[in-house]
Formats: sequence, C-alpha cells, structure tokens
Amino acid sequence: MQLSDIDYDLPEGLVAQKPIEPRDSARLLADVDGAGIRHLSVNDLPSLIRPGDVVVVNDTRVLPARLALQRKTGGAAEVLLLEQRSPDGRLWEAMVKPARKLKEGELLEYFGKRVVRVGPRTEAGDTFIVEITDEAPLELIQRIGAMPLPPYIRGSLTDNERYQTIYSRRAASAAAPTAGLHFTPELLEKVQEAGARLERVELIVGLDTFKPISTENPLDHVIHSEYFHVEPSVLQACAEATRVIAIGTTATRALESSATLGQPSGRTSLFITPGYEWKVVDTMMTNFHMPKTSLLLMIESFIGSHWRDLYAQAVQEKYRFLSFGDAMFIDRRSGK
Repeated sequence: MQLSDIDYDLPEGLVAQKPIEPRDSARLLADVDGAGIRHLSVNDLPSLIRPGDVVVVNDTRVLPARLALQRKTGGAAEVLLLEQRSPDGRLWEAMVKPARKLKEGELLEYFGKRVVRVGPRTEAGDTFIVEITDEAPLELIQRIGAMPLPPYIRGSLTDNERYQTIYSRRAASAAAPTAGLHFTPELLEKVQEAGARLERVELIVGLDTFKPISTENPLDHVIHSEYFHVEPSVLQACAEATRVIAIGTTATRALESSATLGQPSGRTSLFITPGYEWKVVDTMMTNFHMPKTSLLLMIESFIGSHWRDLYAQAVQEKYRFLSFGDAMFIDRRSGK
C-alpha cells in the first residue's frame, strides 16, 4: 500500500468545530443491506435495528488530561496524560511540551506548587513517564486538568459533558469514543425497544489512534498499544447475535482484540488493515475520520475501497467531519 491509498481531500470548512444539538440530530450516511446510500439522521437509527442485534458501546470516560503548567524558569509547559501506569494514579504515560527542553527529573508547577515530575522517555520515544507528586493525584487532575480536545478544534467547550458519552463510566481516556457522542438516553432506549441488546466494553483511547501515519507504506506504521476489557459474556452475546453493531472504531478494536488474542482484557497492539480476518463485528457506526490515519485503514479493511465513494458523497453533501461531526452506518458487505 501507499499513503495515498488512505488520503482524501477534506475541505477545512467541513471540520466540525462544535457539537450539534441535540446530540442525535447529527446526519447519518447509511449503506447497509445492499440498499444503497441513504441520507438519514442519527435519530433514525432505531429504524435500522433488527430484533436480535447486539449493539456494543465503549463506555470509557475522558479524563481532563491536559495540564497547563509552568517551569521553574517561568516558561510554559504542557502535560497531556495518555494512560495511567500505576494503581495509585501517580505514574502516567504522557506527551510533554516542550519535549526537547524538558529534562528528566524536572519539576513542573501549577501556580507555584510543584505537581509533576518529568521522568524518562518511553520505548515509543515520543512519550514520557511522568509522576504526579500531589498527595491525591486523581483529585488534582480533576481539579486542574482541561478537556483534551483534538488540535483541529479551535476553542473550548462551555459544557465539558459534550465531550463525554451519556453512558461513560471510568475516566481514563485521552480522547472520546466519538461515534458514541451522538446518543441521547431516549435514543438508546429506542434502539433497545427496536430489539437490540446493549453491551459495554472498555478501550482506553489514546491519541495515537487518531495520529496521521507518516510512513510511506502505511502498513509499516507502528501503532501504540491500548488497554481493553471485554467481559466473556459480551463475546458470548455477540456469538449468539443476529448482527453485531459496534458503535465506533474503539468498540470495534476492543471486540476484535479480545477475539483475536483470546483473552478478556490486556493491552492490544492490534492493527486492523486490509486483509484482516474479521471475527466479531458485522456493522459499524462511525464518524468520518482524518486522512492518512490508522482508522481509515480499518474502514478500508471493513468495506474495501468503497469508503472513497461514501466519503465523496459526504463531502459533496457537506456532512460535518471528525470528532464533533456526523456519522455513517456501514456493514462489511456494502463494499465487497
């Protein structure tokens, strides 16, 4: 493959800057069951549900993981917490700025109080291990942290809950499972009333999932590992389902990782690319992704190059793209 195989022209004006209200009023490009492309709304989702479907969501919650700090010299520093690395919440894998200037052992301050110690680089090379030095590290993060919105979103939120799914539980992720942002309690209830069974998984979303691929052959890209948890009963429900509908690429990755690795939880480096043998997911609801990302490789694996037709339609019809954008509903047969 070449990097151009997962590239497309994304007009800047189509990148959604704010969440739409209400959540389920977002548009939904549907291409399932060989019925062709239909332009619907997310609140039409119950009409696409069949009795016996299992709908799987990733119920991770976003941590206010962006810490704006100061160096002893007075210069600005930023720590973006990616994943907790100790049970007490003191050690984290993180991205730090300015990465080239910060030295191992340096203490960073929040209004004069030392709160973070910079540790060594990780094996990945672009992240660090940092230590929260406060006596109550998790409380400190909740108190001083800001929502880690993607860099293509300019501005901030007036309501941080709009970057959380309505079914989120444990705060641990550095980014939201964005397909789930479209759900309201009423929509979730209607989906179940239409005959679907709701199941939950957890995948701790790291920023590497969304980072553009830089290798000329995208298959040479090294993807960071992420923690997942899938109860055995969830895989059993999926095995008995009429159809397994994953809400988002992160729920998809959790399910496929558990089935591929043969274990309910752990770290996954599963890189789903064309040629991957799908084991669980039949249908996916997912937002529109950035060019040159591993997420587009997953979509190509799922529906082949047909994704180009869908994205071209979405651009033509001025759908909203990326985290706060619209969604599509696709199955593995639509592009094969």
